[in-house]
Amino acid sequence: MKIAFIVQRYGTDILGGSEYHCRLVAERLASQHQVEVLTTCARDYITWENTYPEGTDRIRGVTVRRFANACTRDLEAFNQYSDWIFHNRHTREDETEWLKQQGPWSPALIEYLERQHQNYDILVFFTYLYAPTVLGLRIAPSKSLLVPTAHDEPAIRLGIYEDVFSSAAGIVWNTDAERRFVSERFRLRTLVEDVVGCGVDVPESRFSGTEAIPDLAPVRPTALERLPPHIDGPANTFRRRHRLHEPFALYGGRIDPGKGCEELFEYFQAFRADGGDAALLLMGVKLMPLPDDPHVRFAGILPDEERLHALEAATVVVVPSPHESLSLLAQEAFAVGTPVLANGRSEVLVDHCRRSHAGLYYEDRLEFVEALKLLTNDTALRSAMGRNGQAYVNSNYRWDIILSKYERMIARLRPTLSEGRGSRGQVESGEGDRRSQHPTGPQRDRRPSAKSGGSPSGKSGGSPRAKSGAEPSAKGGVKSNAKTGGRQGGLASGRSGRPGERRPRSR
Repeated sequence: MKIAFIVQRYGTDILGGSEYHCRLVAERLASQHQVEVLTTCARDYITWENTYPEGTDRIRGVTVRRFANACTRDLEAFNQYSDWIFHNRHTREDETEWLKQQGPWSPALIEYLERQHQNYDILVFFTYLYAPTVLGLRIAPSKSLLVPTAHDEPAIRLGIYEDVFSSAAGIVWNTDAERRFVSERFRLRTLVEDVVGCGVDVPESRFSGTEAIPDLAPVRPTALERLPPHIDGPANTFRRRHRLHEPFALYGGRIDPGKGCEELFEYFQAFRADGGDAALLLMGVKLMPLPDDPHVRFAGILPDEERLHALEAATVVVVPSPHESLSLLAQEAFAVGTPVLANGRSEVLVDHCRRSHAGLYYEDRLEFVEALKLLTNDTALRSAMGRNGQAYVNSNYRWDIILSKYERMIARLRPTLSEGRGSRGQVESGEGDRRSQHPTGPQRDRRPSAKSGGSPSGKSGGSPRAKSGAEPSAKGGVKSNAKTGGRQGGLASGRSGRPGERRPRSR
Protein backbone atom coordinates (compact mmCIF):
# COMPACT_ATOMS: atom_id res chain seq x y z
CA MET A 1 0.00 0.00 0.00
CA LYS A 2 1.23 3.50 -0.79
CA ILE A 3 0.83 5.96 2.09
CA ALA A 4 1.56 9.69 2.13
CA PHE A 5 2.21 11.56 5.37
CA ILE A 6 1.56 15.29 5.19
CA VAL A 7 3.26 17.36 7.88
CA GLN A 8 4.48 20.95 8.21
CA ARG A 9 8.21 20.13 8.61
CA TYR A 10 10.23 16.95 8.76
CA GLY A 11 13.79 15.91 9.54
CA THR A 12 16.02 13.95 11.88
CA ASP A 13 17.13 17.19 13.51
CA ILE A 14 13.56 18.16 14.43
CA LEU A 15 13.02 16.68 17.89
CA GLY A 16 9.80 16.62 19.84
CA GLY A 17 6.27 17.59 18.92
CA SER A 18 4.03 16.31 16.16
CA GLU A 19 6.86 16.37 13.60
CA TYR A 20 8.92 13.90 15.63
CA HIS A 21 5.82 11.81 16.23
CA CYS A 22 5.12 11.75 12.48
CA ARG A 23 8.66 10.64 11.66
CA LEU A 24 8.59 7.79 14.16
CA VAL A 25 5.34 6.40 12.73
CA ALA A 26 6.35 6.91 9.09
CA GLU A 27 9.69 5.13 9.54
CA ARG A 28 8.07 2.08 11.10
CA LEU A 29 5.21 1.79 8.63
CA ALA A 30 7.80 1.98 5.84
CA SER A 31 8.87 -1.58 6.64
CA GLN A 32 5.46 -2.84 5.44
CA HIS A 33 4.28 -0.14 3.03
CA GLN A 34 5.58 2.31 0.45
CA VAL A 35 5.72 5.49 2.52
CA GLU A 36 6.31 9.05 1.36
CA VAL A 37 6.30 12.29 3.32
CA LEU A 38 5.04 15.53 1.77
CA THR A 39 6.37 18.52 3.66
CA THR A 40 7.88 21.98 3.33
CA CYS A 41 11.49 23.15 3.18
CA ALA A 42 11.21 24.73 6.65
CA ARG A 43 13.22 23.69 9.67
CA ASP A 44 12.27 26.62 11.95
CA TYR A 45 8.63 26.73 13.04
CA ILE A 46 8.86 30.40 13.99
CA THR A 47 9.76 31.88 10.60
CA TRP A 48 9.12 28.89 8.25
CA GLU A 49 12.17 29.98 6.29
CA ASN A 50 13.14 27.59 3.47
CA THR A 51 16.20 25.80 4.87
CA TYR A 52 16.13 22.28 3.46
CA PRO A 53 16.63 21.99 -0.32
CA GLU A 54 13.50 21.64 -2.42
CA GLY A 55 12.96 18.27 -4.08
CA THR A 56 13.10 14.59 -3.14
CA ASP A 57 15.23 13.08 -0.37
CA ARG A 58 15.54 9.70 1.29
CA ILE A 59 15.61 9.63 5.10
CA ARG A 60 15.78 6.36 7.03
CA GLY A 61 13.88 4.38 4.43
CA VAL A 62 11.25 7.06 3.76
CA THR A 63 10.96 9.15 0.58
CA VAL A 64 10.60 12.81 1.55
CA ARG A 65 9.26 15.35 -0.94
CA ARG A 66 9.93 18.95 0.10
CA PHE A 67 8.14 21.99 -1.29
CA ALA A 68 9.16 25.62 -0.83
CA ASN A 69 7.14 28.04 1.26
CA ALA A 70 5.92 31.10 -0.61
CA CYS A 71 6.54 33.41 2.35
CA THR A 72 8.00 33.53 5.85
CA ARG A 73 6.18 34.49 9.02
CA ASP A 74 6.26 38.07 10.29
CA LEU A 75 5.95 37.20 13.94
CA GLU A 76 4.89 40.64 15.22
CA ALA A 77 2.26 41.07 12.50
CA PHE A 78 0.94 37.54 13.10
CA ASN A 79 0.62 38.08 16.85
CA GLN A 80 -1.28 41.32 16.28
CA TYR A 81 -3.60 39.67 13.76
CA SER A 82 -4.17 36.77 16.17
CA ASP A 83 -5.14 39.20 18.95
CA TRP A 84 -7.72 40.74 16.63
CA ILE A 85 -9.20 37.58 15.14
CA PHE A 86 -9.54 35.77 18.49
CA HIS A 87 -11.51 38.65 20.00
CA ASN A 88 -13.60 40.10 17.17
CA ARG A 89 -16.23 39.11 14.65
CA HIS A 90 -14.68 38.17 11.35
CA THR A 91 -15.28 36.33 8.08
CA ARG A 92 -14.06 33.00 6.75
CA GLU A 93 -11.75 34.99 4.46
CA ASP A 94 -10.20 36.59 7.58
CA GLU A 95 -9.51 33.12 8.94
CA THR A 96 -7.86 32.06 5.69
CA GLU A 97 -5.64 35.12 5.92
CA TRP A 98 -4.77 34.17 9.52
CA LEU A 99 -3.90 30.65 8.34
CA LYS A 100 -1.62 32.12 5.68
CA GLN A 101 0.11 34.46 8.14
CA GLN A 102 0.57 31.62 10.62
CA GLY A 103 2.35 29.49 8.02
CA PRO A 104 3.73 27.38 6.63
CA TRP A 105 2.20 28.52 3.33
CA SER A 106 3.23 26.25 0.48
CA PRO A 107 0.94 26.38 -2.57
CA ALA A 108 3.35 24.01 -4.35
CA LEU A 109 2.70 21.26 -1.79
CA ILE A 110 -1.09 21.57 -2.17
CA GLU A 111 -0.84 21.68 -5.97
CA TYR A 112 1.24 18.49 -5.94
CA LEU A 113 -1.31 16.75 -3.71
CA GLU A 114 -4.16 17.83 -6.00
CA ARG A 115 -2.35 16.36 -9.02
CA GLN A 116 -1.01 13.18 -7.43
CA HIS A 117 -3.39 12.16 -4.64
CA GLN A 118 -4.88 9.35 -6.71
CA ASN A 119 -1.46 7.65 -6.64
CA TYR A 120 -1.71 7.21 -2.85
CA ASP A 121 -3.99 4.73 -1.10
CA ILE A 122 -4.05 6.59 2.22
CA LEU A 123 -3.23 10.17 3.23
CA VAL A 124 -2.18 10.77 6.84
CA PHE A 125 -2.25 14.39 8.04
CA PHE A 126 -0.37 15.36 11.19
CA THR A 127 -1.60 18.29 13.29
CA TYR A 128 -4.95 19.97 12.70
CA LEU A 129 -3.55 23.49 13.07
CA TYR A 130 -1.54 24.26 9.94
CA ALA A 131 -2.37 25.04 6.32
CA PRO A 132 -1.06 21.76 4.78
CA THR A 133 -3.71 19.90 6.80
CA VAL A 134 -6.54 22.45 6.48
CA LEU A 135 -6.14 22.73 2.69
CA GLY A 136 -4.91 19.20 2.01
CA LEU A 137 -7.80 17.42 3.76
CA ARG A 138 -10.24 18.96 1.27
CA ILE A 139 -8.66 17.10 -1.64
CA ALA A 140 -9.46 13.46 -0.85
CA PRO A 141 -11.19 13.31 2.55
CA SER A 142 -12.56 9.78 2.14
CA LYS A 143 -9.07 8.26 2.24
CA SER A 144 -7.59 10.68 4.78
CA LEU A 145 -6.55 9.94 8.36
CA LEU A 146 -6.09 12.91 10.69
CA VAL A 147 -3.72 12.83 13.66
CA PRO A 148 -4.92 16.12 15.20
CA THR A 149 -2.62 16.49 18.25
CA ALA A 150 -5.28 18.88 19.55
CA HIS A 151 -5.59 20.67 22.85
CA ASP A 152 -7.52 23.62 24.24
CA GLU A 153 -6.25 26.82 22.61
CA PRO A 154 -7.95 29.87 21.03
CA ALA A 155 -7.11 28.80 17.47
CA ILE A 156 -9.27 25.69 17.69
CA ARG A 157 -12.33 27.94 17.97
CA LEU A 158 -11.92 29.25 14.41
CA GLY A 159 -14.57 28.09 11.97
CA ILE A 160 -12.08 26.64 9.47
CA TYR A 161 -11.37 23.81 11.89
CA GLU A 162 -14.98 22.64 11.92
CA ASP A 163 -14.42 21.43 8.37
CA VAL A 164 -11.11 19.80 9.30
CA PHE A 165 -12.62 17.63 12.04
CA SER A 166 -15.84 16.82 10.18
CA SER A 167 -14.28 15.81 6.86
CA ALA A 168 -11.55 13.28 7.70
CA ALA A 169 -12.53 9.65 7.14
CA GLY A 170 -10.55 8.60 10.20
CA ILE A 171 -9.08 10.25 13.29
CA VAL A 172 -6.07 8.89 15.16
CA TRP A 173 -6.30 10.19 18.73
CA ASN A 174 -3.31 10.46 21.02
CA THR A 175 -5.27 10.07 24.26
CA ASP A 176 -8.79 9.64 25.60
CA ALA A 177 -8.56 13.18 26.97
CA GLU A 178 -7.92 14.56 23.48
CA ARG A 179 -10.84 12.59 22.03
CA ARG A 180 -13.20 13.83 24.74
CA PHE A 181 -12.17 17.45 24.23
CA VAL A 182 -12.56 17.42 20.44
CA SER A 183 -15.74 15.31 20.43
CA GLU A 184 -17.45 17.72 22.79
CA ARG A 185 -16.64 20.64 20.52
CA PHE A 186 -17.02 19.35 16.95
CA ARG A 187 -19.44 17.30 14.91
CA LEU A 188 -17.39 14.27 13.87
CA ARG A 189 -18.41 12.05 10.95
CA THR A 190 -15.55 9.59 10.90
CA LEU A 191 -15.72 6.08 9.49
CA VAL A 192 -12.91 4.91 11.76
CA GLU A 193 -11.28 6.29 14.89
CA ASP A 194 -9.17 4.94 17.72
CA VAL A 195 -6.96 6.10 20.57
CA VAL A 196 -3.50 5.17 19.30
CA GLY A 197 -0.78 7.49 20.58
CA CYS A 198 2.84 6.86 19.69
CA GLY A 199 5.27 4.09 20.44
CA VAL A 200 8.24 4.76 22.67
CA ASP A 201 11.56 4.69 20.85
CA VAL A 202 13.37 2.68 23.52
CA PRO A 203 15.21 -0.63 22.91
CA GLU A 204 13.01 -3.63 23.68
CA SER A 205 15.56 -4.87 26.20
CA ARG A 206 14.54 -2.00 28.47
CA PHE A 207 11.23 -3.77 28.98
CA SER A 208 12.77 -7.03 30.14
CA GLY A 209 10.88 -8.35 33.11
CA THR A 210 7.97 -5.94 32.90
CA GLU A 211 5.74 -8.57 31.30
CA ALA A 212 5.79 -10.43 34.61
CA ILE A 213 4.28 -7.51 36.53
CA PRO A 214 0.70 -8.68 37.22
CA ASP A 215 -0.55 -5.25 38.22
CA LEU A 216 0.87 -2.04 39.56
CA ALA A 217 4.05 -2.55 41.54
CA PRO A 218 3.51 -2.50 45.31
CA VAL A 219 4.77 0.41 47.36
CA ARG A 220 6.53 -0.41 50.57
CA PRO A 221 6.53 2.06 53.45
CA THR A 222 8.46 5.06 52.25
CA ALA A 223 11.66 6.17 53.88
CA LEU A 224 13.35 9.49 53.35
CA GLU A 225 16.80 8.66 52.09
CA ARG A 226 19.35 10.20 49.79
CA LEU A 227 19.89 9.14 46.21
CA PRO A 228 22.47 6.34 46.01
CA PRO A 229 25.96 7.75 45.29
CA HIS A 230 26.13 6.08 41.88
CA ILE A 231 23.96 4.51 39.20
CA ASP A 232 25.31 1.51 37.32
CA GLY A 233 25.98 1.44 33.61
CA PRO A 234 25.70 4.19 30.98
CA ALA A 235 23.52 6.36 33.19
CA ASN A 236 26.40 6.66 35.66
CA THR A 237 28.72 7.58 32.78
CA PHE A 238 26.27 10.30 31.76
CA ARG A 239 26.27 11.71 35.30
CA ARG A 240 30.06 11.80 35.44
CA ARG A 241 30.34 13.41 32.00
CA HIS A 242 27.99 16.22 33.01
CA ARG A 243 29.35 16.45 36.57
CA LEU A 244 25.98 15.70 38.11
CA HIS A 245 26.81 14.44 41.60
CA GLU A 246 23.52 15.43 43.21
CA PRO A 247 19.93 14.43 42.40
CA PHE A 248 18.67 16.19 39.28
CA ALA A 249 15.42 16.95 37.52
CA LEU A 250 15.50 16.65 33.73
CA TYR A 251 13.56 18.54 31.07
CA GLY A 252 13.82 17.69 27.37
CA GLY A 253 12.39 19.45 24.32
CA ARG A 254 12.01 23.02 23.15
CA ILE A 255 13.17 25.36 25.90
CA ASP A 256 10.44 27.87 25.27
CA PRO A 257 7.94 29.88 27.39
CA GLY A 258 5.12 28.18 25.50
CA LYS A 259 6.32 24.82 26.83
CA GLY A 260 6.04 26.06 30.42
CA CYS A 261 9.78 26.64 30.84
CA GLU A 262 9.48 30.17 32.19
CA GLU A 263 7.27 28.90 34.99
CA LEU A 264 9.55 25.88 35.48
CA PHE A 265 12.54 28.14 36.14
CA GLU A 266 10.55 30.22 38.62
CA TYR A 267 9.28 27.15 40.48
CA PHE A 268 12.70 25.49 40.53
CA GLN A 269 14.29 28.57 42.09
CA ALA A 270 11.54 28.49 44.74
CA PHE A 271 12.41 24.82 45.34
CA ARG A 272 16.07 25.71 45.91
CA ALA A 273 15.17 28.65 48.14
CA ASP A 274 13.02 26.34 50.28
CA GLY A 275 15.93 23.99 50.94
CA GLY A 276 15.53 21.64 47.98
CA ASP A 277 18.73 19.87 47.01
CA ALA A 278 18.75 19.06 43.29
CA ALA A 279 19.93 20.45 39.97
CA LEU A 280 17.88 21.09 36.84
CA LEU A 281 19.28 19.77 33.56
CA LEU A 282 17.87 20.98 30.24
CA MET A 283 18.33 19.15 26.95
CA GLY A 284 16.99 20.35 23.62
CA VAL A 285 16.79 23.56 21.62
CA LYS A 286 17.18 26.82 23.57
CA LEU A 287 14.59 29.40 22.44
CA MET A 288 14.67 31.66 25.50
CA PRO A 289 17.25 33.01 27.99
CA LEU A 290 18.24 30.69 30.84
CA PRO A 291 18.48 31.72 34.51
CA ASP A 292 21.89 32.78 35.76
CA ASP A 293 21.94 29.92 38.25
CA PRO A 294 24.73 27.35 38.68
CA HIS A 295 22.12 24.71 39.54
CA VAL A 296 20.49 25.09 36.10
CA ARG A 297 22.54 23.22 33.47
CA PHE A 298 22.14 23.20 29.69
CA ALA A 299 23.17 20.05 27.79
CA GLY A 300 21.93 21.10 24.34
CA ILE A 301 20.75 18.64 21.70
CA LEU A 302 21.92 15.13 22.59
CA PRO A 303 22.32 12.09 20.32
CA ASP A 304 19.52 9.54 20.68
CA GLU A 305 21.51 7.11 22.81
CA GLU A 306 22.84 9.80 25.16
CA ARG A 307 19.35 11.25 25.45
CA LEU A 308 18.17 7.83 26.62
CA HIS A 309 20.99 7.71 29.17
CA ALA A 310 19.94 11.14 30.45
CA LEU A 311 16.40 9.89 31.04
CA GLU A 312 17.74 6.86 32.90
CA ALA A 313 20.14 8.91 35.01
CA ALA A 314 17.58 11.54 36.03
CA THR A 315 16.04 11.47 39.48
CA VAL A 316 12.78 12.80 38.03
CA VAL A 317 11.67 14.03 34.61
CA VAL A 318 9.71 17.29 34.64
CA VAL A 319 7.01 17.91 32.01
CA PRO A 320 6.00 21.57 32.56
CA SER A 321 3.84 22.22 29.48
CA PRO A 322 0.15 22.99 30.16
CA HIS A 323 -0.65 22.10 26.53
CA GLU A 324 -0.04 18.46 25.64
CA SER A 325 -1.89 16.02 23.41
CA LEU A 326 0.40 13.06 24.26
CA SER A 327 3.86 13.95 25.72
CA LEU A 328 6.51 11.65 24.32
CA LEU A 329 8.85 12.95 27.04
CA ALA A 330 6.62 11.51 29.76
CA GLN A 331 6.28 8.21 27.92
CA GLU A 332 10.04 7.87 27.46
CA ALA A 333 10.60 8.60 31.15
CA PHE A 334 8.08 5.93 32.13
CA ALA A 335 9.73 3.45 29.76
CA VAL A 336 13.15 3.70 31.43
CA GLY A 337 11.71 3.66 34.95
CA THR A 338 12.07 7.34 35.87
CA PRO A 339 9.10 9.00 37.64
CA VAL A 340 7.49 12.12 36.20
CA LEU A 341 6.50 15.47 37.71
CA ALA A 342 3.91 17.02 35.40
CA ASN A 343 1.91 20.20 35.00
CA GLY A 344 -1.54 19.51 36.44
CA ARG A 345 -3.17 22.04 34.11
CA SER A 346 -2.76 19.53 31.28
CA GLU A 347 -5.56 16.98 31.39
CA VAL A 348 -3.47 14.62 29.25
CA LEU A 349 -0.55 14.65 31.71
CA VAL A 350 -2.87 14.23 34.69
CA ASP A 351 -4.44 11.24 32.94
CA HIS A 352 -0.98 9.70 32.33
CA CYS A 353 -0.06 10.10 36.00
CA ARG A 354 -3.31 8.65 37.28
CA ARG A 355 -3.41 5.69 34.92
CA SER A 356 0.26 4.79 35.29
CA HIS A 357 0.69 5.52 39.02
CA ALA A 358 4.16 6.61 37.93
CA GLY A 359 4.08 10.37 38.38
CA LEU A 360 2.89 13.33 40.44
CA TYR A 361 1.48 16.60 39.17
CA TYR A 362 1.27 20.17 40.40
CA GLU A 363 -0.87 23.23 39.76
CA ASP A 364 1.09 25.93 41.58
CA ARG A 365 4.48 26.77 43.03
CA LEU A 366 3.90 25.22 46.45
CA GLU A 367 2.76 21.90 44.99
CA PHE A 368 5.77 21.82 42.65
CA VAL A 369 8.19 22.43 45.53
CA GLU A 370 6.67 19.79 47.82
CA ALA A 371 6.33 17.18 45.07
CA LEU A 372 9.91 17.63 43.87
CA LYS A 373 11.19 17.38 47.45
CA LEU A 374 9.26 14.15 47.94
CA LEU A 375 10.55 12.59 44.73
CA THR A 376 14.18 13.57 45.25
CA ASN A 377 14.23 12.29 48.84
CA ASP A 378 12.18 9.10 48.72
CA THR A 379 14.05 6.29 46.97
CA ALA A 380 11.43 3.61 47.68
CA LEU A 381 8.69 5.73 46.17
CA ARG A 382 10.76 6.41 43.04
CA SER A 383 11.52 2.72 42.60
CA ALA A 384 7.85 1.73 42.83
CA MET A 385 6.84 4.49 40.42
CA GLY A 386 9.57 3.40 38.03
CA ARG A 387 8.23 -0.16 37.92
CA ASN A 388 4.71 1.13 37.42
CA GLY A 389 5.80 3.36 34.56
CA GLN A 390 7.51 0.52 32.70
CA ALA A 391 4.44 -1.70 33.09
CA TYR A 392 2.22 1.15 31.80
CA VAL A 393 4.31 1.68 28.67
CA ASN A 394 4.64 -2.05 28.07
CA SER A 395 0.85 -2.41 28.15
CA ASN A 396 -0.04 0.62 26.05
CA TYR A 397 2.84 2.07 24.02
CA ARG A 398 4.94 -0.72 22.56
CA TRP A 399 5.47 -0.23 18.84
CA ASP A 400 3.75 -3.49 17.92
CA ILE A 401 0.60 -2.24 19.67
CA ILE A 402 0.73 1.17 17.96
CA LEU A 403 1.40 -0.19 14.47
CA SER A 404 -1.33 -2.81 14.73
CA LYS A 405 -3.83 -0.02 15.46
CA TYR A 406 -2.70 1.92 12.40
CA GLU A 407 -2.97 -1.22 10.28
CA ARG A 408 -6.51 -1.91 11.52
CA MET A 409 -7.64 1.63 10.73
CA ILE A 410 -6.11 1.50 7.26
CA ALA A 411 -7.71 -1.89 6.60
CA ARG A 412 -11.13 -0.61 7.66
CA LEU A 413 -10.88 2.23 5.13
CA ARG A 414 -9.94 -0.11 2.27
CA PRO A 415 -13.48 -1.53 1.64
CA THR A 416 -14.75 2.04 1.24
CA LEU A 417 -11.92 2.83 -1.15
CA SER A 418 -12.64 -0.31 -3.18
CA GLU A 419 -16.33 0.57 -3.46
CA GLY A 420 -15.40 4.01 -4.75
CA ARG A 421 -13.26 2.63 -7.58
CA GLY A 422 -16.37 1.52 -9.46
CA SER A 423 -16.59 4.87 -11.22
CA ARG A 424 -13.80 7.26 -11.94
CA GLY A 425 -13.12 9.84 -9.28
CA GLN A 426 -15.63 8.55 -6.71
CA VAL A 427 -13.07 8.14 -3.95
CA GLU A 428 -11.44 11.47 -4.57
CA SER A 429 -14.64 13.45 -4.93
CA GLY A 430 -16.42 11.78 -2.03
CA GLU A 431 -19.21 10.32 -4.24
CA GLY A 432 -20.56 7.11 -2.76
CA ASP A 433 -19.03 7.98 0.61
CA ARG A 434 -21.29 6.73 3.43
CA ARG A 435 -20.92 9.97 5.34
CA SER A 436 -22.12 12.78 3.09
CA GLN A 437 -22.22 14.18 -0.39
CA HIS A 438 -20.23 17.15 0.95
CA PRO A 439 -16.76 15.80 1.76
CA THR A 440 -15.56 19.04 3.25
CA GLY A 441 -18.22 18.94 5.95
CA PRO A 442 -21.13 21.22 6.79
CA GLN A 443 -20.61 24.78 5.64
CA ARG A 444 -21.88 26.49 8.73
CA ASP A 445 -21.26 30.21 8.87
CA ARG A 446 -19.90 30.16 12.39
CA ARG A 447 -18.61 33.58 13.29
CA PRO A 448 -17.06 34.03 16.70
CA SER A 449 -18.53 36.74 18.85
CA ALA A 450 -16.33 39.19 20.67
CA LYS A 451 -16.14 36.75 23.58
CA SER A 452 -15.80 33.48 21.72
CA GLY A 453 -12.22 33.91 20.63
CA GLY A 454 -10.79 34.76 24.03
CA SER A 455 -8.90 32.42 26.28
CA PRO A 456 -11.19 29.64 27.52
CA SER A 457 -12.04 29.73 31.14
CA GLY A 458 -9.77 27.75 33.33
CA LYS A 459 -9.56 27.04 37.02
CA SER A 460 -8.15 29.91 38.99
CA GLY A 461 -7.38 30.62 42.55
CA GLY A 462 -5.85 28.38 45.17
CA SER A 463 -5.74 24.62 44.81
CA PRO A 464 -5.86 22.06 47.60
CA ARG A 465 -2.43 21.78 49.10
CA ALA A 466 -2.39 17.98 49.54
CA LYS A 467 -2.29 16.99 45.89
CA SER A 468 1.45 16.65 45.55
CA GLY A 469 1.74 13.73 47.95
CA ALA A 470 1.48 10.04 47.15
CA GLU A 471 0.06 7.10 49.02
CA PRO A 472 -0.43 3.37 48.53
CA SER A 473 -3.60 2.53 46.63
CA ALA A 474 -5.92 -0.32 47.55
CA LYS A 475 -3.96 -2.55 45.19
CA GLY A 476 -0.64 -1.32 46.45
CA GLY A 477 0.11 0.95 43.49
CA VAL A 478 1.28 4.51 43.72
CA LYS A 479 -1.33 7.17 43.24
CA SER A 480 -1.32 10.92 43.70
CA ASN A 481 -3.83 12.57 46.02
CA ALA A 482 -4.76 14.99 43.26
CA LYS A 483 -7.96 15.79 41.53
CA THR A 484 -8.01 16.11 37.77
CA GLY A 485 -6.51 19.37 36.55
CA GLY A 486 -8.85 21.49 34.45
CA ARG A 487 -8.05 22.35 30.87
CA GLN A 488 -5.96 25.44 30.70
CA GLY A 489 -6.92 28.17 28.30
CA GLY A 490 -4.62 30.43 26.40
CA LEU A 491 -2.35 30.07 23.44
CA ALA A 492 0.23 27.36 23.06
CA SER A 493 2.94 29.94 23.43
CA GLY A 494 1.07 32.57 25.35
CA ARG A 495 3.98 33.68 27.51
CA SER A 496 6.69 35.87 26.13
CA GLY A 497 10.39 36.10 26.77
CA ARG A 498 12.36 39.31 26.83
CA PRO A 499 10.93 42.34 24.98
CA GLY A 500 11.34 41.76 21.28
CA GLU A 501 11.51 37.97 21.69
CA ARG A 502 7.81 37.05 21.62
CA ARG A 503 7.11 33.55 20.55
CA PRO A 504 4.44 32.74 17.95
CA ARG A 505 0.99 32.41 19.44
CA SER A 506 0.34 28.99 18.07
CA ARG A 507 2.38 25.83 17.90
